[in-house]
Amino acid sequence: MKIKMKIRMNAMHRFQAVRFHFPLSLTTLILLSACATQAPAPTEDRTVAEQVRAPAAEQSRGLQVYPLRNPAVTELSDAALAAEQQGDLDQAALLLERALRIQPRDPELLQHMAEIRLERGEWEQAESFASRSFDVGPRLGELCQRNWRTIALSRERLARFDEAANARERLQACQIEPPTRL
Repeated sequence: MKIKMKIRMNAMHRFQAVRFHFPLSLTTLILLSACATQAPAPTEDRTVAEQVRAPAAEQSRGLQVYPLRNPAVTELSDAALAAEQQGDLDQAALLLERALRIQPRDPELLQHMAEIRLERGEWEQAESFASRSFDVGPRLGELCQRNWRTIALSRERLARFDEAANARERLQACQIEPPTRL
């Protein structure tokens, strides 16, 4: 009887020790995991043009692929760009939606819409449009770079920093130097 009682007492002490150390261990684990992934420096003071379009244009010395376009889509796209430059993002989005009704799989239109969504702070939609643009567009060149920059920025704003880092890695595959001519 004394042995059973002693075993029971030892088991109770072990349970209490685990009960005491478990919350402490859990708190430590949470704090360490929070420190493991740090947010990058804030970039909200820069425009989408500075974060997405300009770097892609600067690094576009390699091979570029451009799809054929319907003239009506080109006109709507130009009007959307003008509206965006005037700060009327709602009008720009409306014009791009019209253009997308004509050519729903145009990667340039999808990417432009992603950039408008990014400027409006609609992170999930920006990522979705950029992903769709990448899916139907070229896998290299300036448009590909804009796709992955938009995806990375969207993921950063959504605090998905590891996924944003992966998107920035994929960005490197968009650049292919043209072959040298003999």
